[in-house]
Amino acid sequence: MIRLFVPDPLDADALIRPTTEQAHYLIGVMRRGVGDEVLLFNGRDGEWRAALAAMSKRGCDLALREQTREQTPAPDLELIVALVKRARLETIVEKAAELGASRVRLVVTRFTGSDHTNVSRLQAIATEASEQTGRLDVPEVVAPVKLERLLGEWPDGRRLVFCDEAGDARPVIEALREPAPCAVMIGPEGGFAPDERERLRALPFVIPVSLGPRILRADTAAISALTLVQAAIGDWR
Repeated sequence: MIRLFVPDPLDADALIRPTTEQAHYLIGVMRRGVGDEVLLFNGRDGEWRAALAAMSKRGCDLALREQTREQTPAPDLELIVALVKRARLETIVEKAAELGASRVRLVVTRFTGSDHTNVSRLQAIATEASEQTGRLDVPEVVAPVKLERLLGEWPDGRRLVFCDEAGDARPVIEALREPAPCAVMIGPEGGFAPDERERLRALPFVIPVSLGPRILRADTAAISALTLVQAAIGDWR
């Protein structure tokens, strides 16, 4: 069944007006008509079954029928990724949503290229991936900040899993034993500068980890790291 993310509160007998794009998708692309059902979620009120109640040139209305799933907490897992080429970054955001990340933070490092990132497009990609994978929330995509600022504002109690390419760190499965809020950091295509790496490894909240003996592209590294963290301490256990 088609699933749509909506910002509106979801409750019994509510009437939801989807966006113009969503209405076009339902009526013009998927050829749905009055009475056909869809699933709605907003990240707060669980998942609801709704029926197409009315159609017009300006859009459509969806009438809520019943809740199909209650809201459940998502893993407290962030992905921090240095800016890379657009196609790879879009893949990273899509797969992060599929793998259960609660937030994707973009970071600018010494070897990061120019920032021409379209955060709105990345957020739309995260939303679509969440609709397709059945999760009940959508990960937030946060605009890029410099690495120095990110580390300087790091919250207490959150671990930073630093995927270190140097090869002298422990494997993820060995380094992570106890469930706790954490973020996974993936570097740029050119890697971290030596002073950036030294600073990261000196911070008490940073856990350096290895992703194996091979040098991975940024998108492959992000997918691998999230998979391993979810298997070790996340909701895959």
